[in-house]
Amino acid sequence: MFHCAAAGKRLVVRPLRRPWRTQAHSLFVHRTLSTSAQTGRLRSNPRVSTLFTALIAVGVVSTAYGVYQFYTTFTMWPPEVRGDLRAGVKAKHQGDLDLSVRYLQRAWETAQKLPLSAFSSEPHLKLSGIAVVLAEALEATNRPQEAYEIYSTALAQLQAAKDLSGRERMRAVAIAHKLGEMADIYQQGPEEEEQWLTYAVEEVLRVVKDETTKGKTKSAEEPEGEVGVMLAELDLPWWIRKVDVAAPLEALGRFYAHEGKTDYAITLYLQAISMLMQPPPTQKDASIEDRCRGAQLMNNLSDLMVQGPPPTNLHYAESWARQARDVIEKTRTLPGAPNEPESMELCEQTLAAVLYNLGALLEMGGKFDAAKQSFQDSLDQAKRIGMRAGAMEARSALRRLERTAKSASPEPVPPGNNNAKTDT
Repeated sequence: MFHCAAAGKRLVVRPLRRPWRTQAHSLFVHRTLSTSAQTGRLRSNPRVSTLFTALIAVGVVSTAYGVYQFYTTFTMWPPEVRGDLRAGVKAKHQGDLDLSVRYLQRAWETAQKLPLSAFSSEPHLKLSGIAVVLAEALEATNRPQEAYEIYSTALAQLQAAKDLSGRERMRAVAIAHKLGEMADIYQQGPEEEEQWLTYAVEEVLRVVKDETTKGKTKSAEEPEGEVGVMLAELDLPWWIRKVDVAAPLEALGRFYAHEGKTDYAITLYLQAISMLMQPPPTQKDASIEDRCRGAQLMNNLSDLMVQGPPPTNLHYAESWARQARDVIEKTRTLPGAPNEPESMELCEQTLAAVLYNLGALLEMGGKFDAAKQSFQDSLDQAKRIGMRAGAMEARSALRRLERTAKSASPEPVPPGNNNAKTDT
């Protein structure tokens, strides 16, 4: 749910924040990244927010903690927790969330008492997996504080453990990312949100660097730490998806954007974009999914660029919006596009938003004819994919331009009435 707050001449869309004891059943809200630049810097100031609130949250919610893959067979679990896990997962899929929580809670409590050796290989991956599934069920039953505590406990255990595998470290990254999102949604304070997200980004960079440099000799020219790491140049292990790395980068970038630390936010967005758009060593193009998510981030970056000093702010913002549009249009032509309908749906929705935002930027720059065409293209795209909210926004923008054009036209003077005074 969203509300609108007036900010000068601009309409800023902000997500409603909810307390811990919320009545909503879904604990995830879509976010918007609204431009928060001082409005006095621009002559024209129509709304330039990344439209269609489902799009702005970059869509790269980390999947590293998607633990259902570990439940494909329950024989890998210790007998002491196996029955409760099976019953809890079954109840969840049947829609009985309260019963699911009871079984999973008992499995989690039992697992805490077992030695790590009972879990065999990668014990912390399995142990934290129980925590994640339990926390997810708690969220779904409107108990976010308890879910937050379970996530925090699981992360603390991972942080305290030694000799974690790469996949176990990525689980810690994903849980920290999740905690950062919850700290934002439930107003735990910017310090706590930054703490979780900073850890997620720092750890994912360490994991990626450690895994990609295994067996390699460190060059004397290679800088220490993460400063010299360019994610786009790294050959990721098979078990790390680009989206798993890009997710915390985008989340921390979004946090810094909200806090007004634009330079930090831009750096993180650029790293995420460059990584997503870099094709694998044996392929010509990045995957369909990565290209669509990269286009989303370009759209977000365009929105962020508006906060820079004029007139270069509009130039860079427009450039990134056009690049996002071009990426999507090329993605449509790739051979694998028809085989990935979900990713292409993301691309098509993002395109409607990109076209609208490009129109708004052109309008701000006084390019009214080009803005009108971009708004019309956005309307056509939104109608084509059945995006009613997008179509409404585009129609509203077109009506605004029409009113502006009429008000700027001089009123015709009636024939024979030149208002001239004659002497008598």
